[in-house]
Amino acid sequence: MKVLHAADFHLDSPLAGLPADKSALRRRELRDIPARLARLAREEGVDLVLLPGDLLDGGRVYPETVRALAAALGEMAVPVFIAPGNHDYFHPGSPYAVNRWPDNVYIFTQPELQGVVLPQLNCTVHGCAFTAPHREDDPLAGFAAPPDGRLHLLCLHGELGTAGGYAPIDTRSLERSGAAYAALGHIHAGVNGRAGQTLWAYPGCPEGRGFDELGPKGALIASVGQPVSDGPASPQAPEAAVRFVPVCKRQYLVETVEAERFAHALPQGERPDLVRLVLIGESRAAPDLAALAAQAAPRFFHVELRDRTTLPVELWARAAEDSLTGLFLREMRARLDGADGDERDKLLLAARFGLAALEGGEDICP
Repeated sequence: MKVLHAADFHLDSPLAGLPADKSALRRRELRDIPARLARLAREEGVDLVLLPGDLLDGGRVYPETVRALAAALGEMAVPVFIAPGNHDYFHPGSPYAVNRWPDNVYIFTQPELQGVVLPQLNCTVHGCAFTAPHREDDPLAGFAAPPDGRLHLLCLHGELGTAGGYAPIDTRSLERSGAAYAALGHIHAGVNGRAGQTLWAYPGCPEGRGFDELGPKGALIASVGQPVSDGPASPQAPEAAVRFVPVCKRQYLVETVEAERFAHALPQGERPDLVRLVLIGESRAAPDLAALAAQAAPRFFHVELRDRTTLPVELWARAAEDSLTGLFLREMRARLDGADGDERDKLLLAARFGLAALEGGEDICP
């Protein structure tokens, strides 16, 4: 059996970190995710689609977004299962409750596990729904698939662990479940592993929405074999494997660039990605980030700059001087030694400004 597994679309995310025109375009590109997945389902010839939650970013979504999602799921023409997550949790006024969905789409509506038998595939899909923004119990607690000769699959939104506010799923519960494959949602990075005979996987999100979601994003194609038995005393676990398929239009990327070679490092044509360029190397003066960003802007869909350059080594050597400059550099170096991230950036900028003020006054440049 071949299964398409995708999650965490977050349709109609505000994407507030982008300019208004690019934010609107990105929202339209996110709205196209279900259509891209429908094409993938047809190309791969999948038998089943599992969508474990957070397909919508919240309860307030545009009607056209819900219509586009429903239409794409209907085009898949195979059984589709949705397990609402913490962002798109099921309640009487949710889009899952008030909108009409295609006949091939099954939406879990209860916090308790439900099993849906698909006789034509000789399998049962077990899933449940968030019915509130948080859930602190393990949805798999006490569950074990019956030994009925069917393939048992899980479709769940939650976090692996023994505690947490988003349906913590204990790996021991996965192991005891007896399921061949657990299609999980909630984690935006692709990751998978095994708990006993159960292969579990997170596909990650199909489109990044910020610089905390870097690189290619997409969906999983899971291949799951039917259970095999050498007799009642020696059942064999079904085989399962996953393959990642990128479906994103654009990627969020972080790249380092030597400040002195900034112009040479820019691509010749326009790249479709959203890129954060981190300036490294030595620089006596703080780089003009606004000017450099304007130079780079035509080469990317969106670009941001971060200054990680440092003062030249010979300037720090002056910390040994018996002068106001030496005293200032010693103090700044002591502060930098215990700093990280944004604080370090601010301290380096302060060091540059301080040196410029000192060397323009009583302290003479070497």
